[in-house]
Amino acid sequence: MNWEDDEEKQSPSQRPEWSDVSPLPQDDGPNPVVPIAYKPEFVETMDYFRAIYRADERSPRALQLTHQAILLNPGNYTVWHFRRLILETLNKDLHQELDYVSRIAEKNSKNYQIWHHRRWVAEKLGLDAADRELKFTEKILSGDAKNYHAWSHRQWVLQSLGGWGDELEYCRQLLEEDIFNNSAWNQRYFVIMKSPLLGGLQAMRESEVKYTVAAILANPENESPWRYLRGLYKDDPKSWIHDPQVSTVCLKLLSSGGTTNHVFALSTVLDLLSHGFQPSQELREAVEALNFTGSRPDSQESIGLGNVVCSVLEHADAMRVNYWRWRKSQLTM
Repeated sequence: MNWEDDEEKQSPSQRPEWSDVSPLPQDDGPNPVVPIAYKPEFVETMDYFRAIYRADERSPRALQLTHQAILLNPGNYTVWHFRRLILETLNKDLHQELDYVSRIAEKNSKNYQIWHHRRWVAEKLGLDAADRELKFTEKILSGDAKNYHAWSHRQWVLQSLGGWGDELEYCRQLLEEDIFNNSAWNQRYFVIMKSPLLGGLQAMRESEVKYTVAAILANPENESPWRYLRGLYKDDPKSWIHDPQVSTVCLKLLSSGGTTNHVFALSTVLDLLSHGFQPSQELREAVEALNFTGSRPDSQESIGLGNVVCSVLEHADAMRVNYWRWRKSQLTM
């Protein structure tokens, strides 16, 4: 199938090979309330499509008609479904089908049906499709780094077809280009958790904490590495509160002064305190130095410092003031 073939742009009624088919109009009932004003070429193409779909005609011309219908509406799931049936029946080259889907996706990169179809094709091709699919998602993500469909497809490829070898490096490159790319942080965590080559979260924790702390110190107001840091201690709060790297990065930032927004460092301290963390005197003093309310810690040291943290956050993070007040109320329960 030639993508640019002018013959394919002709409506079915103008082509002799369709003379034996009677178009099947859309049935909107006897008195449609608000009939849709479809374009004439759309009406005709879909009338012919309904006819071959009802007849279950799985032929080359039917495949070509699905192409025309997809050009008019790439989100038509029935057309894509029937195209898959035809591809199987005709035993078509699915590598060529990937080429086809790539071209369609150039202007429809967030279309659910296209991605579903591509996954079906890749699954049929098996392991041989892994490298190609990873490169395809890289191309999509180079133009739209937050494309959920591309990320979802990429994760499916890695888990189903393989290709883990360079994935952590790919994440590093993306974060080097944009350290605020939360999708790349999410993918990095996915790799740490799922890759059969890395040994799992505990095996990677030390190097990942070091990497994440450096990212935090470079951009303290970037929420993504803070969330990533917390995730590195998933289901292991004891290691989290006892790892000096966590409290140390908070101390460094809270002691730095300047105009840096300390919301994420403070919220991390609050979470640590909520899990039984015993702060150093330096950290206590750094937090108290930010307190503009004048309130002082009470006799219960962790609760008292937590109150101060919440008070500071109420002023520093006004949009979530009610949340911080709620957190404060939980400290004394």
